[in-house]
Amino acid sequence: MLIGGEKEGDSLRIREYRKEDGPVLAKLFYQTVHTVNVADYTKIQLDVWAPKKRDLKAWNASFLRHRTVVAELGGQIVGFGDMDKTGYLDRLYVHRDFQGRHIATAICNELERQSGVHRFETYASITARPFFESRGYEVIREQEVKRSGVTLRNYVMCKRKK
Repeated sequence: MLIGGEKEGDSLRIREYRKEDGPVLAKLFYQTVHTVNVADYTKIQLDVWAPKKRDLKAWNASFLRHRTVVAELGGQIVGFGDMDKTGYLDRLYVHRDFQGRHIATAICNELERQSGVHRFETYASITARPFFESRGYEVIREQEVKRSGVTLRNYVMCKRKK
């Protein structure tokens, strides 16, 4: 699927995840969390959320268990997202240099459109909460999650398909 742009090289392409994407997505995830979320979380929180080292085999297996899509712009991977069969949106990340360009919207639109469910849920970070609210998600509850003994705040958010 191509979105926007004046020529193909400028268009956003949403495609299915491939195993060889894993290392690129791990790097994008790490860099995005450690730059985009820095205003809302401490360095210690960011380190446990997105550690520098990642088990790429487990990372790949988790993507394969879900419907995972990758966003490319000019052949460069600029974002990704994944959703399970129940409508749980597990991950949604856009490269730090491509924020605010509707890439997350395109990824969500594709995942929601292709799902067979009528209710979506995600655990949104403090940073991502406004994005999800703009998409019609509502906060069900605030929660604190512990990772390696470190507490992180996020929001359980839900949306019904119209």
